[in-house]
Amino acid sequence: MARYFKEQDIDEFRECFYLFARSGQITTLDELTVIMRSLGLSPTIQELISYLKKKGGKMSFADFLEIMHQHSKVENLPDEVIGAFKAADTQNTGLIPARQLRTLLQTWGEGLSGREVDNIFREANVGNNSMVRYADFVKIACAPVPDYY
Repeated sequence: MARYFKEQDIDEFRECFYLFARSGQITTLDELTVIMRSLGLSPTIQELISYLKKKGGKMSFADFLEIMHQHSKVENLPDEVIGAFKAADTQNTGLIPARQLRTLLQTWGEGLSGREVDNIFREANVGNNSMVRYADFVKIACAPVPDYY
């Protein structure tokens, strides 16, 4: 499985795996859920049950890497988010007003704070009165956080 991930990613996966699977194996649905979601993935409960069942109810780190590879082929968060924006973009402009984007970010799901939105806007170079190309914004917003933060 090492050929599918960068060494840095494997190190992150290993650290998270052994933090939550203290016995060296994942043996419960809760462990698998916490580990995968801690790594930024959003598997459904049915997917998690299926992954654990495929491995006979126990999952070593090597098994976990295999599951991470399988799931990463299925889940592509940036494409899913861009698809949601496209569905709401009746004019097919590829743009959204920054104020509307701010409102969405603060009210949908768990909702971000104003400060968090300000930080994302600063990182993406978005002005409060501008139009935002949502595909570019999503790529920036979904990029991994640099180590220097």
